[in-house]
Amino acid sequence: EKKTVTWLNIDGLHNIEILQEIGEEFNFDKLILPDVLETHSRPKVGDFNNFVFISLKMIQYSEEKEEITVENLSLVFNDNMLISFQEKKGDVFNPVRNRIKNHKRILRSSRPDYLAFALIDTIIDHYLYVLGLLGEKIESVDDLLIEHPNNSVIDQIKSYKKEINYIQKGIKPAKEMILALSKLESDFIHKKNRIHFKELVNNMNQAFETADSYRELLSDQLNVYHMMISSRLNDIMKFLTIFSVIFIPLTFIAGIYGTNFD
Repeated sequence: EKKTVTWLNIDGLHNIEILQEIGEEFNFDKLILPDVLETHSRPKVGDFNNFVFISLKMIQYSEEKEEITVENLSLVFNDNMLISFQEKKGDVFNPVRNRIKNHKRILRSSRPDYLAFALIDTIIDHYLYVLGLLGEKIESVDDLLIEHPNNSVIDQIKSYKKEINYIQKGIKPAKEMILALSKLESDFIHKKNRIHFKELVNNMNQAFETADSYRELLSDQLNVYHMMISSRLNDIMKFLTIFSVIFIPLTFIAGIYGTNFD
């Protein structure tokens, strides 16, 4: 009921009763809450009578476990508030929170649509950050391919390829959603902020192209590995061929003179 902008962040989707109470309290459309709870759905955007609904994948990298995690994030906003739903505690929004705490004028004086843009922009930036970390590991495989082309290298390539595919699975549909969001004509997205949502399209394209380039690099590394193994096999066959050329005539002569008849 206040004129200020309120950001309500919900950690965890396990308590259905509380989520239903939130939906009833803020008069959610009946389709919003099922979309929030459907964590395996594709990223989507919807314009309802009293809210705009956005869902996309949030990618994080754990340095301790050295693993990439993907979770579903839902944003619901109108003229004076934004509610974000996360599957679990922990996110990538600390830069946005710091900007709010440091009284950054643009963010603190803007509407919830600009806050939604800032959160989505942070998520896309983190796509690029995680891809950059993974890209450094992928590029380091080139040296191993030349120095030690063994089974451990092929295992690394397959592992990185699996992670890239895992990331792309979340990025590709998000690219389509961002494009639809940039074209959305909603009363809850102010005219002056539409340009910011169009900027997200370029950022999303950059993330998608980066993931695609690393995927192609892994395919090239896989081809190089097979070429080097094939070349090594050819060297072995060459040696065996020379060995056979020397000993086959000797074996032939020994076979003739080793017979038991005149």
